[in-house]
Amino acid sequence: MNDITTFIFDVDGVLTDSSVFVTSEGEILRTMNIRDGYAMKAAVESGYNVCIISGGSNEGVRVRLRNLGITDIHLGSPNKVETYKEYIELYDIKPEQVLYMGDDIPDYHVMKLVGLPTCPQDACPEIKSISTYISHINGGKGAARDVIEQVMRVHGKWTTHFDGKLD
Repeated sequence: MNDITTFIFDVDGVLTDSSVFVTSEGEILRTMNIRDGYAMKAAVESGYNVCIISGGSNEGVRVRLRNLGITDIHLGSPNKVETYKEYIELYDIKPEQVLYMGDDIPDYHVMKLVGLPTCPQDACPEIKSISTYISHINGGKGAARDVIEQVMRVHGKWTTHFDGKLD
């Protein structure tokens, strides 16, 4: 975790619990964890790169992530490997500096390219088999917070983005 400068997350199954609510109009709604959001915002404010690469495309998700300060949001990505390679080339990021959290088969090939492949506890077996770290927390329940907090603690940055007072 010492070399990590960049967090890349999938959305469905990582930032959500894989459930969707479908309205009578056909709109798909997702639930996201507020603690994941807090950690992503803290990472951005502490100078880490935070990127989202998802096959899904929901504008509500984009709005939520932009409100956290995330600017690199790739929704509806048909080829996650291509998107990943373009992203790290654009920002001159080395693969060993990247932590990627995915949960299912569409994440498999890109996870094989990063320095620290991670997944939520409820990821599919194929993803667990290639993950260096498996969070003890399920997707959408704080798994992203788990990995961000661990990296920021290793770097001594977890509490530097607030004044240290918890009351």
